[in-house]
Amino acid sequence: MISEFKAFIARGSVLDLAVGVIIGAAFGKIVSSLTDDVLMPVIAAIVGDTDFSAKYTVLSGAAPEGATLAAAKAAGANVLAWGSFITAVINFLILALVIFLIVRQANKAMPPPAAAPAGPSEVDLLTEIRDSLKK
Repeated sequence: MISEFKAFIARGSVLDLAVGVIIGAAFGKIVSSLTDDVLMPVIAAIVGDTDFSAKYTVLSGAAPEGATLAAAKAAGANVLAWGSFITAVINFLILALVIFLIVRQANKAMPPPAAAPAGPSEVDLLTEIRDSLKK
């Protein structure tokens, strides 16, 4: 069992996956910072509020007037935190765009796969078989 585990860990794909997960986690933090610290304040300035991610609507229950999202949740109000959702969607779109651009550039940089060696076509093979059967 130990030797099987060593063989599993030593595979290149497992190590590549581990590196990818670590880099992905770090990249996710960069995108979150870009969204939270750069883009959302600009959007908040356009909307006219300082903290866009704290935007919410009370669906039911009582929330203190002008309370923050955390205070409204603590008061037991059922809230629709649409500001946090929009922030998460923007995070996702930025991450998806960057990954798309990276994959696109990687595909351009990699040479196309070698074409399979040209062999006889089906018609040629069938002709050969027919000729062999005639003999």
